[in-house]
Amino acid sequence: MAEYIISALILIGAAFTFIGSLGLARLKDFYTRLHGPTKATTLGVGSLLFASALYFSRGDELSLHEILVTLFLFITAPVSAHLLSKAALHLQLHSLAKPPSATTDDQNEQN
Repeated sequence: MAEYIISALILIGAAFTFIGSLGLARLKDFYTRLHGPTKATTLGVGSLLFASALYFSRGDELSLHEILVTLFLFITAPVSAHLLSKAALHLQLHSLAKPPSATTDDQNEQN
């Protein structure tokens, strides 16, 4: 039964990682390219590492190395994506998305 769970986690991880890398290759601007890998591949690599932790566990204890790497990945990936996007905003990097329009409440406050 454990082999089926590990196999499913590997397939799910590979699918998420593939979708994230496909998004990196296919999307058009920096902000959307940043979104694909940070979301999808974080889940994909996390799933692969969890499958590895299950496979290399001894008896009732899980492998601590894979759990620590997964925790480190889940902490550092969003932080690095946030810093990259803040740097791109600071450099006024062009985006394909339209800027948000002012609402009527905002326009009334300005008058």
